[in-house]
Amino acid sequence: MTGFGKIFIVIGVVFIIIGLLWSFIGKLPGDISFKKGNVTFYFPIVTSIVVSIILSLIFYFVGKIK
Repeated sequence: MTGFGKIFIVIGVVFIIIGLLWSFIGKLPGDISFKKGNVTFYFPIVTSIVVSIILSLIFYFVGKIK
């Protein structure tokens, strides 16, 4: 298997994991959602903040290890 093949497999697995996690934290209280007729506007502000905090912590600890 080439280097590109392994990279694409890893990226695919990461996207699957993100998709599974997103289904659990996808609609937290505080996320803004408007529905009018057949138009829906959804802005996941609280979900974005939670994901940002988690990623910041992960990158902080990875940076400390190296």
